[in-house]
Amino acid sequence: MVRDAVGVIFGEAGTSNFRIVLSDSTTVHQGEYIKAWHEIDGWVLAQVLSITRSGDSYSIEEAKNGSRKDKSGDRIIADVTVIGKRDDFGLLRSPTTPFSPGDPIYKANNELICSSLGLSGKEMFIGMLEGTDIPVHLNVNSLVQKHCSILAKTGSGKSYTAGVLLEEMLDRKVPLLIIDPHSEYASLKEEGIISAEVAGRFKVSPRSYAQYVTVYTPANKSLNPKADEVFRLNGMNLTAKELSEAFPNNFTSTHIGILYEAIDKIKAEMDTYTLDEIIFEVKNNDSKAKWNVISLLEEIRETGILSTNPTSIEDLVQPGRASIIDFKGVAPDIQSMIVARLCNTLFEARKMNTIPPGMLVVEEAHNYAPEKGFSKTLSSDVLRTIASEGRKFGLGMMVISQRPARVDKNILSQCGTQIIMKVTNPNDLKAISKGLEGVSSYVEDELMRLPPGVAMLVSTDIERPILVDIRVRKSKHGGESVNVMRSVNLNSAPTAPARKPPVASVRAAPVIEDHTQEEHMPVQTTTAPPPKRKPSKEVKPEEGGGLFKKIFGASK
Repeated sequence: MVRDAVGVIFGEAGTSNFRIVLSDSTTVHQGEYIKAWHEIDGWVLAQVLSITRSGDSYSIEEAKNGSRKDKSGDRIIADVTVIGKRDDFGLLRSPTTPFSPGDPIYKANNELICSSLGLSGKEMFIGMLEGTDIPVHLNVNSLVQKHCSILAKTGSGKSYTAGVLLEEMLDRKVPLLIIDPHSEYASLKEEGIISAEVAGRFKVSPRSYAQYVTVYTPANKSLNPKADEVFRLNGMNLTAKELSEAFPNNFTSTHIGILYEAIDKIKAEMDTYTLDEIIFEVKNNDSKAKWNVISLLEEIRETGILSTNPTSIEDLVQPGRASIIDFKGVAPDIQSMIVARLCNTLFEARKMNTIPPGMLVVEEAHNYAPEKGFSKTLSSDVLRTIASEGRKFGLGMMVISQRPARVDKNILSQCGTQIIMKVTNPNDLKAISKGLEGVSSYVEDELMRLPPGVAMLVSTDIERPILVDIRVRKSKHGGESVNVMRSVNLNSAPTAPARKPPVASVRAAPVIEDHTQEEHMPVQTTTAPPPKRKPSKEVKPEEGGGLFKKIFGASK
């Protein structure tokens, strides 16, 4: 065999694939990049898909005795797929004539790999091409304008990878609005711990992004003490449509009609009104169905999410800053309502150019934009709209999920960059192969074997799916799993258990009341109706039944 060659082409050789006999089982590994000489195109990049080894001279008796010593007669065969070569116009082309059996095969050099795959970017550094020292970069404009998805099973590193991308975008002053249901991304404010070896390999150093990150809580600071600010929606002059969106699916047109009638009466009497006025007017309705409406409206009021001093979208979206909406302590139904209204406001503000272009990050996207047939949420429609139309207005979206099969396929199909880590669920694998471009059966097999920290990158800027060893984070990772046994050992003291105090002493202990004022709207604790409203404008008397007659054509 030719010196430095790793194998020789044999058998049938085509233009897109061929087989090679390897000189040794350790010369190349599955997934490695190699190069072959083509008589017309010169050096062409290829990749090893699989390797098999067979020994025809190995007898059954040797196998039973375990006495096999001579392995020199083994055949080591590799199946290879052709990637191609850049032409004079910079386009990747595959040869139009077959390769020649008997030609030697060599390991590909970094220059040929980078040129053929399109790894020449210098912007967002996310890691190394698996098995090499070649850095992999993403283009900021492509990532934001064409959207991005990060898909993986639990524990495979999807939140860690998302943190790497967020760090890179913050380094480049991209505005970020992050929907965080599990308090994972507030750790961007803390400096990470990186060993000298890892820091040297990826050429990164620990860093805190505290001065660029603001954490908002829709609950209150007693439930989420790590939050910097409270988040509130506008509670003034709510329309019936805005409130009815929060109604559950079992609410009928009767319930919605009660709400519309109440708000129409208020608008006829008042220039400005709040949720309290709406509740008061609903209570005056004669229908027994009003109590279901009242119960839901009071539930919304008690969350304190509505305010006369709401958080402005201009405060949330600023150049070089990340605003995290931390949903710790917030009920799922209220989360969906908040995401729906927030994203609607965000999209409208971007269309009017009142905020800079930026990226919306949605963690656990299957909860806010589920696939049709699984469930329906208030936020599904607006997230689908942002996915299909956001790029026209410079509003990108990053969707992160551990259940790809449950995420709306219309959203996933709009993502030009897909970062996929280990996935083993058959339904999720099927959803990935159907909804994402560039994913084949070979790719599906690879996804099931990926180790933690290694991702498959599918991008419009890169010619084919590649494996990337994701770089270490500069900031602290906030999505680590809890070590149950360590927690048990720390909480298990070797000393004898303390004696239980007498009941009398417990009852006699003083009660300390906490009168701390929270930064949210007070909860209504009385069932008495609010004071009678005073109209802020003159009410003109209506003839023959008023609003009821207008709707139904008869007086009550």
